[in-house]
Amino acid sequence: MLETRLLLIFLAFFFAPRPSFSRAPYALRISCGAREDLHSSPTNTFWYKDFAYTGGVPANATTPSYISPSLNTLRYFPLSEGPENCYNINRVPRGHYLVRIYFGLVKEPSFDNEPLFDVSIEGTLMYTLPSGWSNHDDERSFVETLIFLKDGTASLCFHSTGHGDPAILAIEILQIDNRAYYFGKGYGQGTILRTDRRLSCGATTAKFGADYSADRWGGDRFWNSLRTFGQGSDEVITTKKSIKQTSQSPNFYPEALYQSALVSTDSQPDLSFTMEVEPTRNYSLWLHFAEIVPSVTEAGQRVFDILINGDNVKSDFDIVSMAGGVNSAYVLNTTVSVSGRSLTITLKPKKGNYAIISAIELLELVLAESKTLPAEIKALQKLKGSLGLPLRFGWNGDPCVPEQHPWSGVDCQYDRNISKHVIDGLGLDNQGLKGFLPNEISQLRHLQSINLSGNSISGVIPSSLGTITSLEILDLSFNSFNGSIPESLGQLASLRILDLNGNSLSGRVPAALGGRLLHGASFNFTDNSGLCGIPGLPSCGTHLSIGAKVGIALGSCVGLLLIATCFACWWKRRQNILRAQRIAARDAPYAKARTHFNRDVQMGRHQGHEQARTAAENGPSLLT
Repeated sequence: MLETRLLLIFLAFFFAPRPSFSRAPYALRISCGAREDLHSSPTNTFWYKDFAYTGGVPANATTPSYISPSLNTLRYFPLSEGPENCYNINRVPRGHYLVRIYFGLVKEPSFDNEPLFDVSIEGTLMYTLPSGWSNHDDERSFVETLIFLKDGTASLCFHSTGHGDPAILAIEILQIDNRAYYFGKGYGQGTILRTDRRLSCGATTAKFGADYSADRWGGDRFWNSLRTFGQGSDEVITTKKSIKQTSQSPNFYPEALYQSALVSTDSQPDLSFTMEVEPTRNYSLWLHFAEIVPSVTEAGQRVFDILINGDNVKSDFDIVSMAGGVNSAYVLNTTVSVSGRSLTITLKPKKGNYAIISAIELLELVLAESKTLPAEIKALQKLKGSLGLPLRFGWNGDPCVPEQHPWSGVDCQYDRNISKHVIDGLGLDNQGLKGFLPNEISQLRHLQSINLSGNSISGVIPSSLGTITSLEILDLSFNSFNGSIPESLGQLASLRILDLNGNSLSGRVPAALGGRLLHGASFNFTDNSGLCGIPGLPSCGTHLSIGAKVGIALGSCVGLLLIATCFACWWKRRQNILRAQRIAARDAPYAKARTHFNRDVQMGRHQGHEQARTAAENGPSLLT
């Protein structure tokens, strides 16, 4: 089985496209609660400030372990801000990532010294903090996963379990090789690796990759030191000689990892190590070897079998033969299904009397949960904003996954046809909600039930509700909806219960809804003084819609304005005429006398001219 796995790994590495290692891998490190960018000792690691990623409360921090980064702040999430809180990180390049989240303790006596909560990454529950996690200098001070991020975002969520407020010290998102930790079938296809532990056998101190000066494409992994398997069954051996075949794609293991090892002894030739694990889980086990004992110089001098929980997974294993020589690294990988709470590795010598091992990695295989349709998540976020949903609801992350922590007031269903979760119910009755219903609610096209009764929601009922063909129950009673009932609701063939009681609706009830009452549907339109048109409500008569009423009112106002304008013009013209007549009447006697005088003068002049003309015509008078 192991030989087949090695062949698959080789073929995958050989044929898979290789990333360009001429560029540095993407790296984002966030110091939670920090207001400024900073560097941490001893490796001068750069951390971005915590800005606009999430809600919560920044506070001073106490680091629970010496392996935690030396940071002074954290961010905690009180239950008053909701049971689910998330860091939503955008603009993350598509690729394979090591995501590590460090936990912290709030530096205030009034706080619970050890909060217990769940952690999910991209909607999949990855870790539940165990009691006593803050008292161990090991991997329990953080959770680490290897995951493919494909949509440009990373969602890291923290779910309250009623045992203190989640507190996060730091977050790391470090890009690694696209083929790193290839384990065979299912790789990159809905499976996430969660690091259980990494052990450097024979090492004196625990170290990160940066302490080893390791290649950054390795993801700055943490290696805990393991000085002995216990019971005097082994001894430490080290070398300063160079180790070949290290720091290579795709896993980029540091050379120093193979410069120490544990070797079995005469008292106990078998080298055996037992680890506590979670039952009924699948694990990817990685075993590291390098022949660094000076007395072994060629193949065949050290041969042993490898057993996992008593099952022989590799027979006649010869490090020198497989690695191609001494002081050369070699890695074996196998997948182990565990039914109990322990996993035991046994190296049983067949030649050379002693077994040797350099390092052990154990990673849990976690089946990724199917997320919710993105369009329906956006619709819920729009609804959250329009209704002013209180913080206590949370509504952060994915509404349906992890399945242990769905959003309050949201019912989910898994659709096998599209391999996604969908929203099939909203139950937000009697929650003191205000605001209005957005048209985007129609994007929740799998809804079967909506109950928003007993709130203070106002505005009109969106006609887009009529496009949710699966809707069976719609309860909007005891709110402040106004306007008319959309005709589109009559198109909902599956609608069985419609309760619009106790609103301010008006107008005619759609005829299609009235007809449905004859077929066993249960509709309630009472306590809406303006509704009419079906038995139990006033008759509509010559009913005008709200729009028609508004149009008539506006037309009447315009008509009255025109009439008033015309009357004003007529009245002004009439006054001008009367004024002119009065002036004419006042000046009439003077005008008449003046007229007579002018006429007499003209007549006198006319007679004089006549006499003169007669004398001239008759000649001079004869004197007798």
